[in-house]
Amino acid sequence: MRMPLIVNLVGAGLKAAMMLSLVFISAGSRGAEAQAAPKITPGRPRVERVLLLSLDGLHALDLANYVKARPSSALAQLSQHGLTYTNARSSLPSNSWPGLLAMVTGGSPLSTGVMFENSYDRSLSPPGSKCATIGTAVVYDSSIDHNPNALDAGGINPQTLPLNPARGCTPVYPHDYVRVNNIFEVIKQAGGRTAWSDKHPAYEFLNGPSGKGVDDLFTPEIRSTTKARSIPKVESYDDIKVEAILNEIDGKDHTGVRSVGVPEIFGMNFQSISMAQKMKGHGYIDGEGTPSAGLLDALDHTDRSIGKILEELQKRRLFDSTLIIVTPKHGDVPIDPLKFRAADLDLIPKIVNSIEPGLLLNAEQDGSIAMLWLKDQKRTLDVVNALRSKQTEAGIQQIFSGESLKLLFADPAKDPRMPDIVIQPNLGVIYVEAKSGFIEEHGGFTDDDTHVALLLSLPGFSQREIKSPVRTAQIAPTILQELGLNPRSLEAVVKEMTPTLPGLESSSSTSENQDVNSHP
Repeated sequence: MRMPLIVNLVGAGLKAAMMLSLVFISAGSRGAEAQAAPKITPGRPRVERVLLLSLDGLHALDLANYVKARPSSALAQLSQHGLTYTNARSSLPSNSWPGLLAMVTGGSPLSTGVMFENSYDRSLSPPGSKCATIGTAVVYDSSIDHNPNALDAGGINPQTLPLNPARGCTPVYPHDYVRVNNIFEVIKQAGGRTAWSDKHPAYEFLNGPSGKGVDDLFTPEIRSTTKARSIPKVESYDDIKVEAILNEIDGKDHTGVRSVGVPEIFGMNFQSISMAQKMKGHGYIDGEGTPSAGLLDALDHTDRSIGKILEELQKRRLFDSTLIIVTPKHGDVPIDPLKFRAADLDLIPKIVNSIEPGLLLNAEQDGSIAMLWLKDQKRTLDVVNALRSKQTEAGIQQIFSGESLKLLFADPAKDPRMPDIVIQPNLGVIYVEAKSGFIEEHGGFTDDDTHVALLLSLPGFSQREIKSPVRTAQIAPTILQELGLNPRSLEAVVKEMTPTLPGLESSSSTSENQDVNSHP
């Protein structure tokens, strides 16, 4: 029995074909009547559904290298009839939550209010505190599972959630924490079916503030199958979600049991590439992005999985009418193995508390970024000066605070979730536990963190490269536009004036291999 996937095939029911042509993963097709062995037609078929594939860790360089080395691959097939955005950037920070939220809301932490999956909120109360105190770490990872050893994790344990004193001291579920709506909610409200698959139950945040955005949400706990880290185990974990997608393409729910119709929007994340990048003994061979044997295996396995999805779309005559978007939530850093350095996790907290004992309220040293919340926000400049005095020792490239922080994010004096200080370490310096054995991570603002692959594919598209800068946040309004829905239905799009992706208006041009320097 196949597992659920989020592929939307009920597109004909959504008036004016929804706008999904620039989201996560590529390989799509339009036209209500796709052929089993689809031919590329000169005209541009109508988009009936969007399939978003998040190949986490996939840099723009990885996609370019792989398509060149594997010209017969599924990714190469998609690029032959797709728009490749060679200068695409992920969210800041380049973490899984803000990365995925950018793609589905069209916004940054300015709108979503989400800096990281683990952070701090000065307005909420700790789990189990009965709201006796205000201010708490907010943790939305596998630690909120009832049973992280079970594939379904037993769901979310409400006893582990932060509490909202402004709402009767009720638990704050992940979807409650997001401040703006998303494409799943908009498409569902328009009558479309929605589906998604990801790595933790906490990804129920995709339901959006309504709590009802995703009809078929499948969140198998990755830690239940990959405790002993290995590339084959993570590949097998990804296979579970691929089976869900195949079921959804077949018009079933992710379990393959119930007939529910093909989603208008669906997708999943792949973890194999990112894990192979991170694991000691794998990663890259050099700074040119040459993959190790382990990373190449993960790339090949993921590509074969995409090939299975394309075959199923063709079999069900859905390929020509499905827009496929391929992109990751984030890259991983460093690509060049010679630049790797594990940071001293004790140093920054010591520096902060040397100013005043207990001054550090919360530190999120995670991957390639560090964020600090202070007990006394008036001491921010003192902390910054102390950090600068140890900048070389701490491997710090740049410190964001005060006005430099407010150029990118909300004012921490006004937004209870914003850190007082954000630290970007030098390229290659990552905050990881020594026991993890990780040699790459993500979260920061560097090119390796944020310069990601972005491919939109649909039969009828000419092969084109667009080299002007774009952001993965532009995927969300593009999806709605391609489905015939209003991009301004997204609150973050309105607030941040997020444009759609460029190039779609001329995507059915007959000229091949164009280098386009258009501007969003």
